[in-house]
Amino acid sequence: MMSSLKTQYEDQGFVIIPDLILPQDFKDIEAACERVITRTRSGSWSHRRTVGKQFPPFDNNNPDSWGVQHIMHPDLGESVFAKWYTSDKLVGAAQGLLGCQEAELQMELFNLLINPLFHNFALRWHRDDVKEDATGDEECIALAQWGHGVQWNTAIYKDSCLYVVPKSHKLPRSAEQRAQSMTLTPPEDPLTMPEAIQVTLQPGETVFYNSNILHCATYDSTQQRATLHACMGDIRGGSTRARNVLQHGLEWMKGDQFREQLDGRGQKMLSALIAMQEGVTGDIGYSLSN
Repeated sequence: MMSSLKTQYEDQGFVIIPDLILPQDFKDIEAACERVITRTRSGSWSHRRTVGKQFPPFDNNNPDSWGVQHIMHPDLGESVFAKWYTSDKLVGAAQGLLGCQEAELQMELFNLLINPLFHNFALRWHRDDVKEDATGDEECIALAQWGHGVQWNTAIYKDSCLYVVPKSHKLPRSAEQRAQSMTLTPPEDPLTMPEAIQVTLQPGETVFYNSNILHCATYDSTQQRATLHACMGDIRGGSTRARNVLQHGLEWMKGDQFREQLDGRGQKMLSALIAMQEGVTGDIGYSLSN
């Protein structure tokens, strides 16, 4: 079964897999999500994605939030997130899609996407680590080296926020696609993008996607959202993922308190991340413009 999922992932740029959260763990994860959302909205957790900022660096200029950053952080005290990130079913799925050995897995980001309370919000059409004004040749180079990581959204509640252009992880944009993705302004209707589709997840479903697929998202303030948003890398990619991952600020992950809350598998994955971080010199900058 994993081979067919990997084939679909490589061909389409995304694949949906159900039931990666064990039934006995679902309620615990849902409750932990609600607690960190409450802390973020109350102002007691400042690491958040703010309305008005689509990409890092985020700021605190708007009290409304569309995401919670660093949900494995020990200061949040929600160990269930790290436990799930390193769980057999999730790691097995990521490893299968990446086609690597477990020893080659690299810990990366784990955040939570939520609905703003006071504003509808949207992300423009983008690829996570390719500038909007990249030429066709620049796109081809960037897409060719982006096979050593996988990103995913796991829905706690029904989620129809994500839009993707299937197969665009392998192809430069057409002229019309370029016209709709050169702007920093989100689309009024994402389905006007040629070949775009809307991705709908039922509770407990996970969409894995190549984060350089052409994609955007809409956030409805009236629709409850708590979607686990994470990525995992493969050390065979070297430093190719460094900017996209490290731009979020992961110095806290080098602390003993975080390492000690991880199991052996997680500690090995964390060591791989730190090795990548320590191998990068100079200012890595940010992947995209706000």
